[in-house]
Amino acid sequence: MEGPIAPANEQVASPRRAPSQQRSRERVERMLAAASALIAEQGSDAMRMGEVAERAGVSIGSLYQFFPDKRAIIWALAERYTAESQACIAAALADVSDAEGLRRAFSELVDIYYGLFLAEPVMRDIWSGTQADKALRELELADSRANAEFLTAVLKRLQPAADPVALETTAFLIWQMGEAAMRLAISVGRQEGDDLVAAYKRMALRELVGA
Repeated sequence: MEGPIAPANEQVASPRRAPSQQRSRERVERMLAAASALIAEQGSDAMRMGEVAERAGVSIGSLYQFFPDKRAIIWALAERYTAESQACIAAALADVSDAEGLRRAFSELVDIYYGLFLAEPVMRDIWSGTQADKALRELELADSRANAEFLTAVLKRLQPAADPVALETTAFLIWQMGEAAMRLAISVGRQEGDDLVAAYKRMALRELVGA
C-alpha cells in the first residue's frame, strides 16, 4: 500500500554538474536550447552530443563539462519542465476555496497540459523517454507526488473532517491517472485523444467534487 505523499521539496539526484557562474549558466542555456531544437526535429534517440555542441556554438569538451552524456541533457530538460509544471499547478490551486473553484481550476489545468503536450514535441519525447530510465521514472514519480500535494491541500480545505490519508491517496491516484490519460491521448488520433481527455476530466471531477 502506498504511504503518505512525500514532501514536495524531495529531490532526486541529478546526473549533471550545475553551473555556478552567469557566463556558464548562459552557455548551458544555449546547450539546452540546442538540444530542445534537435529533439523537436528528430527525437531524443537520434540526437547526438556533437550536434548539440555544434548548434549551441560550444566545444564538445564544454558540453561534456556540464552534461556527461545524452541522458544528462534529457534529465536537465525534464527537471526544467517539472519545475515549470509545479509552479503552474501551485498557482492555479493556491486560492481555490470551494467546489466550483476546484472544478474550474482542475479542468483548466488538464486543458493546459493537454495543449502543451500537443504543441511541444520535446515534452512528449521526454515524457515517453522517462519510461526506459529508472532514475527518470523516479524523478517523474517525485514530481507527481509533489503535484498531488497541491491537490491534497485543496481537498483538505474543502473537506476538513475527511481522513487526510484518504485524501492524499485520492489526490495521488487522480494525478497518476491524469498522466496516464495524457500519454494515451497524445498517442492516438486527435479526436480520440480529445474524447479521452474529456472522459478523464469527467471521471476525476466526479471523485473530486461529486460532479
